[in-house]
Amino acid sequence: MRKPRITPEQRYALTVEALIKNSAVTLGSGKKGFGSSALKINSKIFAMLSSKGKFVVKLPKQRVDSLVESGSGERFDPGHGRIMKEWLALEPNSGEDWLALAGEAMDFVASKC
Repeated sequence: MRKPRITPEQRYALTVEALIKNSAVTLGSGKKGFGSSALKINSKIFAMLSSKGKFVVKLPKQRVDSLVESGSGERFDPGHGRIMKEWLALEPNSGEDWLALAGEAMDFVASKC
């Protein structure tokens, strides 16, 4: 029997549900466009779902380098050809644990504020 497929939006919603319990975490900007449904800590984005359904997190450059080298994801390009060194984009069907990576990203961004 086949396991039902979960959409990127459903997978992201589960991640949001788990992290929004932290009183310092907020969701979205209320505006359309970049980061409109992003998870933020101290008003800084740490995780989001891209318009292409990719899960995107902000991590230390060395961590992003490691995950890219292992084939787990790619550096995030917001669409204007400028690759972002501290942002990792994962395919919707990635085997990586989105919640764990979002937690890492939350801690990383919080430490910079």
